[in-house]
Amino acid sequence: MKTKSALAIAAATLASAVAYLVATSGQADENSAPVYVTQIPAGYRDWKVVSVAHEEGKLNSLGIVLGNDIAIKAYREGKLPFPDGAIIVALHYSHVPSDENNKVFGDKQSFVPGAPTNIQFEVKDSKKYAATGGWGFGHFNANGKPADAALLKTCFPCHEPAKASDLIYTHYTP
Repeated sequence: MKTKSALAIAAATLASAVAYLVATSGQADENSAPVYVTQIPAGYRDWKVVSVAHEEGKLNSLGIVLGNDIAIKAYREGKLPFPDGAIIVALHYSHVPSDENNKVFGDKQSFVPGAPTNIQFEVKDSKKYAATGGWGFGHFNANGKPADAALLKTCFPCHEPAKASDLIYTHYTP
């Protein structure tokens, strides 16, 4: 009798363990999202302008910041934090003098975008990217290749000082 009871308990324990493993299988894939944005969102070149920027120093770049409809609506309404689904992209270019424009102006005063340098994304998903303030960060080189994890690990710490504006530095320029 003791052997039958022990076998029944062992069978029940094994069945419970199998049921648990079956129930939880696949959940790691569903819940463990990439820490960073790993794909360039489709259609970003058609988004609306948030602002433009010129960064001097080592970067010496021109940038244009675009937002999808959700981001633009939040910017226009002054809504903070940004809602999930908001995506902001910064397109960065080297800048070069425009010989054509400078001939017209008679002076070296006109600069235009040169070669692209990188594309950076912020994607708002407060659950998926909870560890990084609700934002997923992406950085892609001029050829569309994603940056390595070492570079991406610098994104959130860089944006943390902008906590009051939901980790966003760029102000809307209507």
